[in-house]
Amino acid sequence: MKTLFLASTTLIIAAGAAAAETTVQSCDRTVTFDAPPERAISNDVNLTEMMLVLGLADRMVGYTGISGWKTLDEEMRSGVEELPELSAQYPSKEVLVGADADFFFAGWNYGMKVGGEVTPETLAPFGIEVYELTESCTHIMETEKASIDMMYADLMNLGAIFDVEDKAAELVDGYRADLAAFTDGLETGEPLRVFVYDSGEDTPFTAGRYAMPTALIEAVGGVNIMDDFEKSWATVTWEEVVERNPQVIMIVNYGEVTAEQKREFMMSNPAFADLDAVKNDRFVTLEYVEATPGPRNIQAIKTLAEAFWVE
Repeated sequence: MKTLFLASTTLIIAAGAAAAETTVQSCDRTVTFDAPPERAISNDVNLTEMMLVLGLADRMVGYTGISGWKTLDEEMRSGVEELPELSAQYPSKEVLVGADADFFFAGWNYGMKVGGEVTPETLAPFGIEVYELTESCTHIMETEKASIDMMYADLMNLGAIFDVEDKAAELVDGYRADLAAFTDGLETGEPLRVFVYDSGEDTPFTAGRYAMPTALIEAVGGVNIMDDFEKSWATVTWEEVVERNPQVIMIVNYGEVTAEQKREFMMSNPAFADLDAVKNDRFVTLEYVEATPGPRNIQAIKTLAEAFWVE
């Protein structure tokens, strides 16, 4: 009888342990967590904000990759005021290990580079699990065209990893309802041709088929002129931009060159004088944190809609 009791207890404990495990898909990897992370680090403003809206600041030991390129607005500053920035740009492996991290929320070209020193494989020996931003998976595998569902999936996966599924579901349901209510009443016309101007004067850095702006633009009746560009964020030529003649230019605002300076560069350059967007002075600005996957994508869609369709 005693042996039977011990065996039964072992089975109950084993069943409890199995139930506590959480498995999520992260790009081409299946990642299993025995327990919610307690010493997490996020990279970049948009990924950090995903952690914050889920109420996970108390599970974090810091963040990386912001002040080297961007500034925090008031909302972000208040959310991370108790947390240190561990690296102004991409973190080194030593930074993450030195912080005794057990989780790194990053992406390819959002804190990690293919073949770089910080990858899921290089961090695994130190007990640091990695969840990869879904939009960034295109750098290491074949993916679908960018969609707002990718941001929802990241929130739901983070919710599962940190055992806050109800909070994640509430947020995603709210975002879906808000967006549906807005777009259902939106009056649009022929799809507007839109160029995403991130940065660069000699050659422009822009958003292709697999970058979030493509989804944001399409959500309100536009089309990214680089929709057939089989990249996420990458460089094209000005000749391609001129040939495709955008009707609207969406500027991504961050870094030392301001959105107004980018607009002035295009407005004053004779090479762009015949672009419809330049002739009609049709520019719209999104902050970096709005143009990349994250909670502010819904407001970004509304901003684009007003620029596209409201006279």
